[in-house]
Amino acid sequence: MIRIRPYKASDASTILSWCSDEKSFYQWTAGILGDFPITEKDFMFVESLMPFTAFDKTGIIGFFTLRNPDESTDELRLGFVIVDPDKRQKGYGKAMLRLGVKFAFDIYGAKKLSLGVFENNLLAYHCYKSVGFEDVLTDATESYCVLGEKWECKEMILYNANI
Repeated sequence: MIRIRPYKASDASTILSWCSDEKSFYQWTAGILGDFPITEKDFMFVESLMPFTAFDKTGIIGFFTLRNPDESTDELRLGFVIVDPDKRQKGYGKAMLRLGVKFAFDIYGAKKLSLGVFENNLLAYHCYKSVGFEDVLTDATESYCVLGEKWECKEMILYNANI
């Protein structure tokens, strides 16, 4: 059974160990946390957001943050979503996201959740789709220059069906 709790600084070393190469690091952070590899001190940035750690009886299995892009909590933005590589493609990511969605809607009273995911991160994209996130059509696609390549970001949204 997967549960979530507020992130603790002692979780950082485990979470950071899941990004052993530059590509996966930048797919996870878009470089917002700094250059690969980052330190636990760099990772302290997430404490300014609403960070959560997912765990089960075996220990930490995932991490994500929520933040409000404006002053209200009507919209929360999901970010820095990562799952232990040994737990990927086994339903852990979906279970963690479902708990995060429930928390955002039931506790914070959010009306919608948004996120961005790189087009080259298909496993994450399909995981978000399986939880109910939908593609958002935008006038301009956000893109980043990463590792000498242009990475385009898909915008996704999930509305609270209980409103």
